[in-house]
Amino acid sequence: MLESIIWILLIGFFVGQIAFRLKAPPLVGMVLVGILLGPQISNTIDSSILQAADSLRTIAVMVILMKAGLGLDREKLAQQGSVAIRLGFLPATCETFVIALAAMWLLNFDFATGLLLGCIIGAESPAVIVPGMLRLKSLGWGVTKGIPDAILTGSALSDVLLLLIFSLLLAFLSQGTTTGINLPGGITLSALQLLPFQVILQIILGAIAGLLTARILVLLLVKQNWTQNATQDTLVAASFALLLVVLAEKFPIFSGYLAVMATGFFVIEFDAPLARRLRNSFDTLWVVAQIILFVLLGASIPLQVLENVLWVGLLILAVGTLVGRMFGWYLSTLGSNWNWQERLFLLPGNSAKATVQAAIGAIPLAAGIQGGETILAIAALSILVTAPLGAWAIPTFAPKLLRKGEVDPTKVAIARRIVLLAAVDTSPLAADVLLKVAELARRCDGEVVVLHVIQSEDAESIEQLRQKTRQLLADIRYRFVTVAGVVSEEIVSVAQEYGAAEIVMGKKGHRLWENVLVGSVSQAVLEKSLIPVVVVEKIKM
Repeated sequence: MLESIIWILLIGFFVGQIAFRLKAPPLVGMVLVGILLGPQISNTIDSSILQAADSLRTIAVMVILMKAGLGLDREKLAQQGSVAIRLGFLPATCETFVIALAAMWLLNFDFATGLLLGCIIGAESPAVIVPGMLRLKSLGWGVTKGIPDAILTGSALSDVLLLLIFSLLLAFLSQGTTTGINLPGGITLSALQLLPFQVILQIILGAIAGLLTARILVLLLVKQNWTQNATQDTLVAASFALLLVVLAEKFPIFSGYLAVMATGFFVIEFDAPLARRLRNSFDTLWVVAQIILFVLLGASIPLQVLENVLWVGLLILAVGTLVGRMFGWYLSTLGSNWNWQERLFLLPGNSAKATVQAAIGAIPLAAGIQGGETILAIAALSILVTAPLGAWAIPTFAPKLLRKGEVDPTKVAIARRIVLLAAVDTSPLAADVLLKVAELARRCDGEVVVLHVIQSEDAESIEQLRQKTRQLLADIRYRFVTVAGVVSEEIVSVAQEYGAAEIVMGKKGHRLWENVLVGSVSQAVLEKSLIPVVVVEKIKM
């Protein structure tokens, strides 16, 4: 088992990075690793890992749904609320029915079995869509109209609907009958008639479960201070989120995945600082979780059953997306403020399949449903085709179809390379400047450019400055740069050249009773620089 975990993490990571450097989504490399290491080819992954694959995938999906909830924006959702709700029901429903009709024509399925296939194929993948939408939010694409938030919410709701219909159809096809309930007055409601109530109940109770969990997290982690750092916060939050999923499986009266997403959403509302800490930590968890998710996804794909249904399967996927889902997208955005380009973005942004198909694609075959092997093959084909395509298309088409708006840093983690510039001379004040820039760099895991503008110093003084820099910035990535020229002008110019976020520089002290705030050089930099300047002063008494 340990060897398998090492293979999964190391090879999955590096092949994913190779795919990224080749301008392909990292998940493409990870899925390929899963196929190569899985039972289809090399059979390297230990059987105990494969047996636990469903549980490991559940943990990974929990992480990404928590990330999604922590990235939702209440104001944008209120703005696009009706669109988000329609996106949760109409595209998936239309695609399911179109796939059912296509399966009846191309595969000679009956209507119920065709609907079963439609429910599997119509489900959207949080593992592809959530990271894609959160990245768009961090870059500002579509945020003005709340398009990423609407897609995130709609995706979660659609999976609730399709999983309920799937369980109903599976019971019908397996047993030939479905159970209902008897109401007072001799009224009997069938399972099909109960479906709308079940969907509404799962959504409402899922939201309530998320709200209560968020309240508990804020009580434990903020008000009662049971934890001492962000790692412990994340441990507790992830455990509660996973508990929601487990409880939902044992008591299927609410949607566990929706409850996890709602937990993240309500944490933002109740305590935004806690949400920020959790957001950063779950970003780190996702680095590991996505490797496990997509490698095991590749290992579960049954390649041997794809050959017979390859072209028919591709045709069914194309018809379902281009006819059914696009008609659902049109109805979902009808009367909204979305323009035709933003509506067109739903094609690359809302079509990826992966997680749900891997989780339930093999269930009809295991249940003895006629055509189960074909259903499994098409589910696997949908993963191989739409997951890489969706992961590539979201960042590719967003700049072409969406408008860029202002990023809200309180809702998403904005990952960027932080560069600090430390302007130093050969005076004793250089040590204070270096200590200050080292402190700032450690806080943000930033890099430092140490700049010395040469005046009349000798080589020995500059070498001593280099040694002092090496000593005080030993655990920080830095570069030492020397230039000649006017000091204030060179500081501003080099800071712009390296894209510095802040300039840290010193000011030779003055007596306290002198009404001088800054020295001549630092005053000139403050006047010329558009970059924030931190002035370090050693006051002489």
